[in-house]
Order: sequence, then C-alpha cells, then structure tokens
Amino acid sequence: MDVSPQRPLSRRLFVTGLGAAAAAAATVPSLIRVDGAYAAAPGTGGTLPDGVFSLGVASGDPLPSGVVLWTRLAPDPLDGGGMPDRPYPVEWEVAEDDTFARVVRRGRTVALPQHGHSVHAEVDGLRPGAEYVYRFRAGGQLSPIGRTKTAPAGSVVAVRFAFASCQNWQDGYFTAYHHLAGENLDFVAFLGDYIYESVPRTTTVRTHEGTGEPMTLVEYRNRHAQYRSDPNLQAAHASFPWIVTWDDHEVDNNWADEIPQDPDLQTPEAFRARRQAAFQAYYEHMPLRSGSRPRGLDLQLYRRLRFGDLVDLHVLDTRQFRSDQPSTLEQAETAPLTMTGEEQERWLVDGLTDRGTRWNLLANQVMWAQNDRTAGEVDTFDLDNWDGYRVQRRRLLEVFGSDAVNNPVVLTGDRHCTWVADLHPDFDDPSSPVVGAEITGTSISSGGNSDPVAFQNTYRPIAEESPHWKYFDNQRGYVVCDVTPERMLSSLRLVDTVWQPDGATVRTAAEFLVEAGRPGVTVEFQEPRTAQLRAQAERDAGPVYEVDDVDETADLQR
Repeated sequence: MDVSPQRPLSRRLFVTGLGAAAAAAATVPSLIRVDGAYAAAPGTGGTLPDGVFSLGVASGDPLPSGVVLWTRLAPDPLDGGGMPDRPYPVEWEVAEDDTFARVVRRGRTVALPQHGHSVHAEVDGLRPGAEYVYRFRAGGQLSPIGRTKTAPAGSVVAVRFAFASCQNWQDGYFTAYHHLAGENLDFVAFLGDYIYESVPRTTTVRTHEGTGEPMTLVEYRNRHAQYRSDPNLQAAHASFPWIVTWDDHEVDNNWADEIPQDPDLQTPEAFRARRQAAFQAYYEHMPLRSGSRPRGLDLQLYRRLRFGDLVDLHVLDTRQFRSDQPSTLEQAETAPLTMTGEEQERWLVDGLTDRGTRWNLLANQVMWAQNDRTAGEVDTFDLDNWDGYRVQRRRLLEVFGSDAVNNPVVLTGDRHCTWVADLHPDFDDPSSPVVGAEITGTSISSGGNSDPVAFQNTYRPIAEESPHWKYFDNQRGYVVCDVTPERMLSSLRLVDTVWQPDGATVRTAAEFLVEAGRPGVTVEFQEPRTAQLRAQAERDAGPVYEVDDVDETADLQR
C-alpha cells in the first residue's frame, strides 16, 4: 500500500511554529479565569499555574492504528516541575488538519503527581501510514501543536527514518535537531544517552542544573526537564513520532543491571534506589506506552515495531539485564556473559527468524563490530561494548547468517563517532562470512566539536588491520535511512559546529548502501578530504570549550 499521507500537512508548524498554540486557541472554548488563574473544569484538580506546557509535546511508538502522545505539566521545570501535589485532568485532540477543523479523536486523561504530572495518552482508531496533528489542553492552556504519523500496514514500498544518540547538554548545543526537524521522516529512533548524569561544570558550553550527579527522583526529573527545555529538541519531538531506548548515562556511566560504575562508592542498596529513581524519571519524560511504566526496579523497554511487510524494528535494552563487564579479554572470549539476558535473547531470535518482513533492523546501544583501539600487534578493546561479550555476539551473528533471517542491519549509538562495518561471526578469521551490517551513528553533541584530522590519523593505521571497517568519522550529527524492498541507503548528516546556539549548517558527508540479499555494506559517497579540513577550519575560528565527557579508556583492555 502507499504509505504517504492522504492529506499532507504543513511542516512549517512543527519546524518554526511551536508557538502556534496561541493562534489556535480560538478553536477551543475558553474556561473561566478566577483571581488571575485559569479555573479547571468541574470535578478536576483546581487552578493551574501559567506555563504548564514548558517542556513541549511528543509522540512515540507508532502502530498502524495509533500512537502514544506525551506531555508533562511543568510550570517550573527545574524545581521538580512546580505543580501542586494534586491530580489534574488533561484533554487531548488528534486532527487531520493544521487548524483542528477535522478532529478525529479526542479524550481526557489525568496527570498524576506520582508520575511527575506526565501524560501518556495511547490513541487508537487512526488510519495506517497517515499524518496527524495533536495538542493538549489543561486548565484553559493549550500546548504547542505536534505532528505525528502512524505506522504503515500491508505491502509497503518505502520507510524513511532517522536515528540519533548521545546528547550531552554540557558538550554542545542540539543544533543537529534544528535540521533533523526539517527532514521528511516517518519516525526517529533514539539509541541512548538522552541525558547525562555528570556533575555541573562552568567551563563547558552549557552547565548542568543542580549541584552534583542526580541520585533522587526529583534530581533526575530536573535533569530530564533541563534537556527537554532545549527548543531544537522540542522541535524534533514535535515533528515526528520517536522510538526510544536508553544506554548508560540515563542512570550511571557503564552501569550493568544492579551494578554501578563504582561499586566501592555506591552500595547495592543505594544504587538500586538510584536505578529506580532514574527509571521513573525516564518513563515520565519519554513517549512510551503504559506497558513500559516502571514496576519496582524493572522497566520493560525492549520491544518490536513493525512497518508493514518491509521493516521489523527490534528495540534492544543492553543495560538492564547484562552481566557485569569482564575484566580481561580472556573472560570476554570464553565466559558465558550476556548483554541482553536469556529472555531478551530468545525474544530477539524469535523475532529475527519469523520472516514476516523484508528487513530486520536492530535499535541497539553499543557497537557489535570488533573495534580495536591500538595499531600494531597489541590489541585494545572497550569491554563495555559487544567486544566484551564475544560468546553471545558470535552466537547471535551465526543466527544472522542463517537462511531464517532476512537482511539484518544493526543501528548503534554510544560511540560519538560514525562507524560503518560488515559483521562476521569471527572478526579474526578472514574466511568468516559477512552476515550483516552495522551503522554506528555519531552523537548529537557529546564530545563537542571534534578534530577529524587527528581522529583519522589515529584510526587509519588500525583500519588497515580491520578490513571489516568501511567508514569512520567523529563529527556531530545524525543518520537518515531510506528503506525499500531492494535496498537501504543511509545518509550521514553532519553539522559544522555544536558550540554555537544557531547558524550551524548541515551537509551530507557520506552515504552507505546495504542491498537486500547481499550481506554487508558499501560506501556509496564520501565527501572529499578538503571538505573535512574546511569544516574544521570554520570550527577552529570560533570559541573553544572544555568537553564534559566520560573517559572512554576506562574499560579498555588489551
């Protein structure tokens, strides 16, 4: 079936018009104003402060018949939200047109204080592959308008989406989202590190709120709210449905199940309490369905979304169930460690082998491809990645290579670099077959403005020893993927700086092709070396900041 919308909607609303809610207010009946505040409808929670929609709107997890709509009432977002400790009703509307003249669904839900006054409205009864607009109303106030799209059903000829990851507030502005919001996409996949838990620093581009790392629910709420206040991030959320998963910094650097990065400094009891607070705040700020609502220490995040007969998107959770990182390469090569836990691995294999779609795409957090960090005879690996979980990796890559799996491609975040590679069950064996492809996307801002020349000089000698590497670069941006039954073409979009709040340009730096029925990836286009040098010179002409990033060598093992 044709997956294009039947009634095209104006994209200008979502890229430049997030303030359009005020102009639309005339279409919604006014409520009574009492003593300078809006009076809520009869039987509701009372008056509301002004500015309750300061964190914008979002949608997510599109199905053929509906999506989940998100907002959070937060008039004072960096002070716990600033809402009175009472439930408040919130109305929502979904329409086929920008003026809401053709409303197709509306309803009412309740924003509860125990959920941070967040709203997760699960809308059903919509048309497959169709665009809609939506908005919320609470206490007489209208939210910004969002745009969303349902998943297609049946025979699908094309799916277009972007994926992104790693947006450290202190390392740079979210300038890439300004450009991403202007793309024509079916959805955005976010692959982890939505927030960073690092302490505030005044020598970086922007400063984290608070006085230290978040530990409590209120502190995690404040950190999420600060990130959500970014106008470019709000615009990207309001433009498309998002499909999200986490990595480590939403909780604690390099955490694994109930084990923190620094167990000598965080007791098991203290880290469990921290994990529970982080999970709760994460759910409150993401467009997730009620099935992902935290229950004690657990949050159901791995899930599968289908886009007709074309794409299965397998969303992984490689933190909540993983074994602790190994301490040696020998352990990584021999120990029965798991990145996913047994239940999630069975779920993944069942989904990969059901042959229900043409493409199997994995929304994944850390690199699958073997990634040596040292040239010469000595090999150095980051054992927090799949390089530390080699027994399970080989087992799954052998599944990739079976006749039961159609066209597997792993989409990865975490690395703050673009890294494109063929996947082999045994990366050290040149005769090992190519069974799939991995496209690791760069960061939105983490790592700040990079030095691509020094990066290339470091990794080109290693690349000569790593024939499965096809492309690598360390500049900031996102990836746009065009999928048809015949091929998947992924375009790397890079911005020239993240150290200025506006004015950054975007360019397509490379394109990567995976053909159906032919495992592996080829580089179809790569910008000339002179373009990288010119972009670096433009960045060097601007201000220079320190980078608030974790030490990536912490888990390197020889």
